[in-house]
Amino acid sequence: NTTICRRNLECEGKFGMVYKLIHKETGRVCAGKFYKGRRAKEREAARNEIDAKQSKIPSISWCFTAVLFVGSIAGGELFERIVDDNFEHTEPSSMHYMQQILEGIAYMHQQNIVHLDLKPENIVCVDTTGTSIKIIDFGLASRVDQNTPLKVMHGTPEFVAPEVINYEPVGLETDMWSIGVICYILLSGESPFQGNSDAETLALVTAAQWEFDEESFDEITEEAKNFISSLLNKDPRRRMTCEQALAHPWMAAFKSKELTLTKSLSKEKMKRFLARQKWKVSTKLLFIYLFFTQNLDFVLIHICLIESWQGHVTYCTSLENSILNM
Repeated sequence: NTTICRRNLECEGKFGMVYKLIHKETGRVCAGKFYKGRRAKEREAARNEIDAKQSKIPSISWCFTAVLFVGSIAGGELFERIVDDNFEHTEPSSMHYMQQILEGIAYMHQQNIVHLDLKPENIVCVDTTGTSIKIIDFGLASRVDQNTPLKVMHGTPEFVAPEVINYEPVGLETDMWSIGVICYILLSGESPFQGNSDAETLALVTAAQWEFDEESFDEITEEAKNFISSLLNKDPRRRMTCEQALAHPWMAAFKSKELTLTKSLSKEKMKRFLARQKWKVSTKLLFIYLFFTQNLDFVLIHICLIESWQGHVTYCTSLENSILNM
């Protein structure tokens, strides 16, 4: 469309790239996801994501690339906004965010679509001043069919449900586990399953071993703790649905404005959590770059130094062996 001006690259994923788009005549800003479509797998991933969004799409062009136009999201990631010194972070404000997440996922679940990649990076603010949020990145979303068990082998270690790791059938309940993890971090700034390595994190998730840190949850209400506990249940059948979560006493207190807590929650732990997440992404990108440029001596030395600092001994050894065997 000649009336659309493509601007800055906002982000890039496995199946496509998101650009900031500006309508030349009206000045309207939106985001456009340009899908790779040369291979059948890429075209199928694009169709699945568009199907998951269940929205009216102004224009889709299928050739080598498909373009999905969506509303612009200028506010950035929710957790990044929360740690801003000028932004209020309280238990009631956290409840407001959780309510929006649940309402969005409830709509998807009503269409029998499971997101399968719920994590802080995929919860973003609509603008830079308000408290409205949106769920993004439906690249891994799948439609659930009761007659055909769905098994997947993807997800982020800290947010993935036990049934995914065990390669057992997943369902709408799988998203509810991830929502419980997000809520835990939102209120405490800490991850319930953070290990010293991905392998340790996955082991903790598989065993569903977690607890409320006394210091972090000292001033959090019992209703909030019960809300999280009702989601982080290893048995998918015992997890709350979106409808049940929205009707939970914690949420009911927010809707009726009975909860009058105004004390700000500490942001220091969440700042450390975000810093750790960014560090992990940066080092992995560095390793991949060095791996494919075959800068082997450099990558071996730095992997051992960095991973020893984190305690990722198993990962360091396996990656080193794979490089040496090239």
